[in-house]
Amino acid sequence: MGILQTLFGAEEEVQGSKLRAIFIGAFVAFGGVLYGYDTGTISGVMAMTYVKDHFTKVGAFSATETSLITSILSAGTFCGALLAPLASDTLGRRPGLLVSCAIFIVGVILQTASNTQGLLIAGRVIAGAGVGVLSSIVPLYQSEAAPKWIRGAVVSCYQWAITIGLLLASCVNQGTHDRNDSGSYRIPFGLQFLWALILIIGMIFLPETPRFHVKKGNLEKARASLCKLRGLPRDNKYIEHELDEIVANYEYEKSFGSTSILDCFRTANHQLKRITIGIVIQALQQLTGINFIFYYGVQFFQNSGIKDAFIIQLTMNIVNVVMTIPGIALVELAGRRNLLLWGAIGMSISEFLVAIIGTALPNSQAANKTLIAFSCTFIGSFAATWGPLAWVVVGEIFPLRVRGKSVAICAASNWLFNFAIAFATPYLVNEDKADLKSKVFFIWGACTFLCIIFVYLSVYETKGLTLEEIDELFDTVPSARQSKGFVPSATYARTAALMENQVSYENDSQEGVPVEKASVDFVEKV
Repeated sequence: MGILQTLFGAEEEVQGSKLRAIFIGAFVAFGGVLYGYDTGTISGVMAMTYVKDHFTKVGAFSATETSLITSILSAGTFCGALLAPLASDTLGRRPGLLVSCAIFIVGVILQTASNTQGLLIAGRVIAGAGVGVLSSIVPLYQSEAAPKWIRGAVVSCYQWAITIGLLLASCVNQGTHDRNDSGSYRIPFGLQFLWALILIIGMIFLPETPRFHVKKGNLEKARASLCKLRGLPRDNKYIEHELDEIVANYEYEKSFGSTSILDCFRTANHQLKRITIGIVIQALQQLTGINFIFYYGVQFFQNSGIKDAFIIQLTMNIVNVVMTIPGIALVELAGRRNLLLWGAIGMSISEFLVAIIGTALPNSQAANKTLIAFSCTFIGSFAATWGPLAWVVVGEIFPLRVRGKSVAICAASNWLFNFAIAFATPYLVNEDKADLKSKVFFIWGACTFLCIIFVYLSVYETKGLTLEEIDELFDTVPSARQSKGFVPSATYARTAALMENQVSYENDSQEGVPVEKASVDFVEKV
């Protein structure tokens, strides 16, 4: 257990069951398997000989058909993500996840039963809607349920589960793509029932998040949920302290009145700055070009003259899974800003090398080896940084009163750009269209360079802070570049002491940011 505390930065006074905190957050992350598997399956399915012979008239998918079938999932997820708050803010985070699984299963049924493009497309739209709801609620549930010392690592597990889903899809495709019957695609599609069933069974036994109960005014349910999540008795002082923090912060937020989708874009409480950070980081995650590899990897490697494209795709997925582990381990040690910054640098260099060498030595063995090698370094850099951390940042930077809606908007941004890239890519790389081949990596490399600038200027460091302390961070630190030096002052215990005039804050300050004002403001909140 001491290793866990050292690895994830847990303080000695952390109480409760650490294994329980890790297990609950990690299990909810299993929803990422649904996301990753559904995303990864289509790349291999559309390259299968049986599928091309029976789903097309000419034995091959045109650029238009490829674009539509691949990107239509993202159209469904975009709508599902925007509608997620109807479930998560009304029914709860936990019931919302169950609803998402039910929608997903309907889409899986249609995909498995399909023998025409129309039914396949309809199934992908509906399954996508389920994945969209899920992609909004999973990081929301994890951020609200996990203690601060493990929150970043727990939310990072969501991306790890996505990579595992992609790897499972690649393995299943590898095992069925040579079949000369409908099992070649129905087995990969049908296995999605299993992933949804596992998540449904687990969520039946997990509690609702305490912050949702506080939002609904059910303090006793919030206390019971917190006790179950932390593994502590109801009268424990730690439970009292954490619950008081949540209630005090929400009471302040509630003073602004009821919320609507427009409140996610207001300047009050620096919400406009927060939603801009969330939307941009999700958009840039897609603009790195990562899903170009996983949506079109098999076809791209085949068109580049690489043999055994299915094996290469499997290798890429293994790298994706393995390299996510360092990101989970380092997020609470190195921090959000450092990992995002160095990850963007690694991705940008890798992509520009692929583009330059592939353009200078087209269709050569050296160029193909370079393409494979630096595609792996690109994926490794992404998996350890931007893959998990984009979800970590989005899950923790918003106030409780608009958290569900804000996370949904950011997830929708992710899927909107996912859709745009999936739709446009066939026109960029197909031989009868632009036929950019390796040159397409100039586009991804340039977008990744923008990631470097964005992180340096805009992403706040939130390592080791509670969700309520992150509110104070945005209230008192005007620049993301100064956020590393932030020390929280507005705890509930300190506030109570200030109200009773038991402490003096006359000389408290930090890097030019006066703590006195933060503390007084927080007294006014309470």
